[in-house]
Amino acid sequence: MPSDETTGRAQDEARAEPWTIARVMAWATGDLRAHGSATARLDAELLLAHVLGCDRVRLVIDADRPLSPEELGAYKELHRRRRKGEPVAYLRGVREFFGRPFRVDRRVLIPRPETEGLVEVALGRTRHIGLCARVLDLCTGSGCVAITLAKERPTNFVLASDLSTDALEVAADNALRLGAQVGLYHSDLYAELGAWRASLDLITANPPYIARAELAELAADIRDFEPPLALLGGADGLTLVRAVVQGAATMLAAAGVLAVEIGAGQAAAARQAFAEADFTDIEIARDYGGHERVISGRRPAGR
Repeated sequence: MPSDETTGRAQDEARAEPWTIARVMAWATGDLRAHGSATARLDAELLLAHVLGCDRVRLVIDADRPLSPEELGAYKELHRRRRKGEPVAYLRGVREFFGRPFRVDRRVLIPRPETEGLVEVALGRTRHIGLCARVLDLCTGSGCVAITLAKERPTNFVLASDLSTDALEVAADNALRLGAQVGLYHSDLYAELGAWRASLDLITANPPYIARAELAELAADIRDFEPPLALLGGADGLTLVRAVVQGAATMLAAAGVLAVEIGAGQAAAARQAFAEADFTDIEIARDYGGHERVISGRRPAGR
């Protein structure tokens, strides 16, 4: 058994050992895992790469590089916040969507991979009018859907709206940085968009669709940090979905397309809402996890 002197010397040597990238990564991964992170290694890599201004490959190449006191201090602060559950996207201030970096903070919902499916459906169902479509994105949040549509089809005329002025500030910043032409409206769904009645070729929406009773079941990094306005969709989660569908029938031009992201298990009720609003060619697309995620339909050409 080591003497007190030997133990003290070992502790001094451990403190004197430099905090290299590899050492920080090993400690951070273990600590985050102990605090419940299911993606501990990835979280640690993303945060350290952010602090060092490099990609994750460089962390491997430079594994033996010691961190400066300033770098170590900056990382420890982000690590402390992640340990408490704050999402990595908010800590880094950016989330990639459709291959582009979008700035995000606690004013907006974090863009998710399944929402890329909403963009893919929208692009696919309007391919025949791709050069001149008039597009509206509701509940735009960070602007990820509207900006992506504008960048993928630069000749489209794209509008985006949100009830949150804070979200619109984030969307405006993203549009400016990414060089997208998007008209932004502060509007409760269609309330301030009457000038575009019966003229839109495409409406997209990722409305709040979490049922009130399901809020407590969400992961803590969603429930405790992302804006409730962007999450809660009423008692059954479909209040906003139904309002989007009902209003779209008067906003779309003949043969115009509506595409809406929905929650798992909501496809049947959403399909009913589309049918009651006289939409035709109703289709449901699944996400990468196999969940029915995007519902779309077409306004009849004869209306």
